Amino acid sequence: MITPRYTMIKRSVLFVFFLGFAFGASAQTDILYLHNGDHLIGTLKKMEKGVASFKTDYSDSNFKVKWKEVDSVNTQTSYLIFVHPDKRYNGRLSQADQRAVYLIHEGDTLHRVGLSDIVYLREVKSDFLSKFSAEMGVGFNFTKAQRIAEFNIRSRLAYRSEHWNASANYDDIRSTRKHAETVKRMEASIDYQYILKSNWFTLSQISLYSNSEQSINLRTLAQLGMGKLILMNRYLYWNVQGGFAYNNENFKTSSNANFKNSSEILLGTEFNIYDLQDFSLLVKAAAFPSITESKRLRLDFSMDLKYDLPLDLFIKFGYTFNHDNKPIDHAQSTDYVFHTTLGWDFN
Repeated sequence: MITPRYTMIKRSVLFVFFLGFAFGASAQTDILYLHNGDHLIGTLKKMEKGVASFKTDYSDSNFKVKWKEVDSVNTQTSYLIFVHPDKRYNGRLSQADQRAVYLIHEGDTLHRVGLSDIVYLREVKSDFLSKFSAEMGVGFNFTKAQRIAEFNIRSRLAYRSEHWNASANYDDIRSTRKHAETVKRMEASIDYQYILKSNWFTLSQISLYSNSEQSINLRTLAQLGMGKLILMNRYLYWNVQGGFAYNNENFKTSSNANFKNSSEILLGTEFNIYDLQDFSLLVKAAAFPSITESKRLRLDFSMDLKYDLPLDLFIKFGYTFNHDNKPIDHAQSTDYVFHTTLGWDFN
């Protein structure tokens, strides 16, 4: 026998069920329209390096969609948006016509832009962790004949907010050979950038470097300067930097004069190509002409080719070059290293 109390409980359960279903459906507020006629419903998390990351309830992992394959977008989510060549906005995207959207902020239309002019967007959240990204890779090589073993680790942690960026990097290489001294090489840095108008930014960095091949126990370098973003689109970005650096060095030598302090000029550039299917290429170069040491020049160069794998994994092939035309005592003036790592991205 069905009692009135049972009927009331049943109706309450059904009400809660449909309420939860409606709430879940309404949470999927963003729509991505594709060239092939398909569309995705969910949350557009970000778009960078020409690839959009889209979250849905029916997939455990985010969809990766080439931005050039998107016809139009309509979102309720708000974003930090970079528009070519040098505009920054906060707002949501509203469908205008094919390959174009309106940028909406608090009900007001800010601008109409083509999708191809949007070079970066990231979901704006108040929680701390959503603004972090991280990367870690490890590599190991062993040659039996000469008993050579090499281990390397490369890692990066970054935080990006509306007006400033910060990151920390740590790279370490250890190479051992039978009947030979272990080769050690370490690079670490913490840097901060504050975004200004017209694609200018301030930069500051503290970096640590040691290399047994160059007899450097520890080099501590403090840098301060300005940078300019020359080019940024869906395919690449390029910036240049200038400023000053203070260099404190501790050498491993046979003499007593194993400490050195110097002031330097900083001249640098960074170039990143990222619309190469699943490949991306990052190149960094910096020159440090000395102010306090006559005719001394240091050069740092790095190049990383990254191949993205499923499940946020990647393989990275790297080359790093360091040169000092006035090394201490009989230390090598030049050192370089090739490294291959398998790693994982979190962002």
